[in-house]
Amino acid sequence: TPTRASGVSSSQLIAERNKIEPAARMAAAETVAADILHRLPPSGGYLAGYWATAGERPLHILQLRLPSEWVWCLPVVRPERQLLFAPWRSGDPLASNRYGIPEPEIELGSCLSPEAMTVVLLPLLAFTRQGQRLGMGGGYYDSSFAFRKQRPAPPRLIGIGYTCQEIAGLDNQSWDVPLDAVATECGWIDCRQQGSL
Repeated sequence: TPTRASGVSSSQLIAERNKIEPAARMAAAETVAADILHRLPPSGGYLAGYWATAGERPLHILQLRLPSEWVWCLPVVRPERQLLFAPWRSGDPLASNRYGIPEPEIELGSCLSPEAMTVVLLPLLAFTRQGQRLGMGGGYYDSSFAFRKQRPAPPRLIGIGYTCQEIAGLDNQSWDVPLDAVATECGWIDCRQQGSL
């Protein structure tokens, strides 16, 4: 399938990500967790992660080390390409959504809106240093965080990727919501020169 990254298909990007050895994935997860934990403000808030699938960067190390002032949340897929977010702790019940991805099994009334998040960690297939992000093509994050195009953070939108996923450019689309930063195993890329979280 062609992507907005010139000359590169989604399947090529996924294959490249899947080449990363398990030991390298775990080392990268450790590095990124330490970097994010170092940057989180002590005031706390809601931190939205994701359930890693298909070679995405795992976040369990970060979740397990999260300070008590922070609440770990996972996305809940809704119709109309919208996400809600549910507080989740290890051991809480999960159910597979329509894409086969585990999400919290919780009453919708207990979910939080995208606007309630303090920091959001986004999976990606590719990214640029300017904050462009290519996801899996569903448009859920762009649709859910469209309000960030008209106003500054919060929430801060942080892409979680590997250095090999950086590309020179993407074709911009009107619905794209840029990232504030990208965390990789080789360091933090501040896309908007905003400093810490």
